Amino acid sequence: MLSISTSEFYNQAVQTMNSQQSQMNELYEEISSGQALSTPADNPLGAAQAVQLSMSSATISQYSTNQSSALTSLQLEDSTLSSVTNVMESIDSIIVSAGDPTLNDSNRAAMAQQLEGYRNQLLQLANTTGATGSYIFAGFQGSTQPFVNAPGGGVTYQGDTGTQQVQVTDTTQVATNDNGASVFMSVPPIGTSPVSAGMANNTGTGTIGGVTVSDPSATTNSDNYTINFTGTNPLQYTVTDTTAGTTTPPATYTAGSPIALGTGMSVTISGTPNSGDAFTVSPANAPANSDVFQTIDSVIAALQTPADGNSAAGATLTNSLATGLTSLQNSIANVSVVQASVGGREQELQSLQTMTQSTSVQVQNNLTNVTSTNMTQAISQLEELQNTLQASQMSFAKIQGMSLFQYLNG
Repeated sequence: MLSISTSEFYNQAVQTMNSQQSQMNELYEEISSGQALSTPADNPLGAAQAVQLSMSSATISQYSTNQSSALTSLQLEDSTLSSVTNVMESIDSIIVSAGDPTLNDSNRAAMAQQLEGYRNQLLQLANTTGATGSYIFAGFQGSTQPFVNAPGGGVTYQGDTGTQQVQVTDTTQVATNDNGASVFMSVPPIGTSPVSAGMANNTGTGTIGGVTVSDPSATTNSDNYTINFTGTNPLQYTVTDTTAGTTTPPATYTAGSPIALGTGMSVTISGTPNSGDAFTVSPANAPANSDVFQTIDSVIAALQTPADGNSAAGATLTNSLATGLTSLQNSIANVSVVQASVGGREQELQSLQTMTQSTSVQVQNNLTNVTSTNMTQAISQLEELQNTLQASQMSFAKIQGMSLFQYLNG
């Protein structure tokens, strides 16, 4: 029969009670701090999970910050583009009104002054800065003013064609700006109109109308055309496709009759051009038609040029206004396209913010489950240990008081 000496019994009892007391102390500390993990040794697997969850939480927090910053930038651009559209539409209205044949040179000069004011507003909007002082339309050159007036008219763009990209999820980057060249000096080829124009040195009374597109799929629609007038009796014209390098045979001119341009477009010319007069039709996105500041400056110059009592000057004015109006409306369409893109990115970010917030809450809950104390469970364990320790102490005290002599005397 296995026997245990008194000293061994005492040692085992003391070790058991010390272990129970140590466990109670750990539970006291866990309940007091609210943290289940004081050291990795407490729960190696839980500690590893906590590290991973903490890293995920930090990443999600950074993405949330990036999303908010990107949304703020895009909201500023969206608001600015709305103002740009308003200014452009005001300019459009003035150009339309300037075509009134009852106006005189003084009236048109006053309109030119109005346009100069709107042009200055547009330039200020093109040089808008964000909260940090960076120019929002400068591409990557945020510290450089993107637009400055050029000598002789128009502007010089000092930014670049870059767009700032911000990482907003593990797999998604969002552009937080649009460069000024794409907003103020570009026109999309789709959804816009070819631009017709009369040469500035024309001496007749011919005026060119807008282009009619009969076949949108015709490849020749993107070509440049020149209509040259020759002869006097009869007055004839030829159409040169300067892109393809082809010229039609001379045809007799009839005012208001359609003039074919390639296989998919036509244009009409009214009035009586003189021999040597010429007109052009170019794609909407041709460089000469894409710079909104140059468009406005050309219209201002036309309104400042005297035309009273001069039919040829009046025809030149009419052509200049029509050209400017078409180009400006193309620029307005371009701003609308850019703004729609900005709005789409805003919606994407708002959706990502909702998803990120939900993910953040879930990760925080998981981290809390791993690292925080389950109070109900911890208190129950503490009470159980207290009862067990108390019972151990009472048993030890009773056994410690027992001896053979006490048994015999009893």
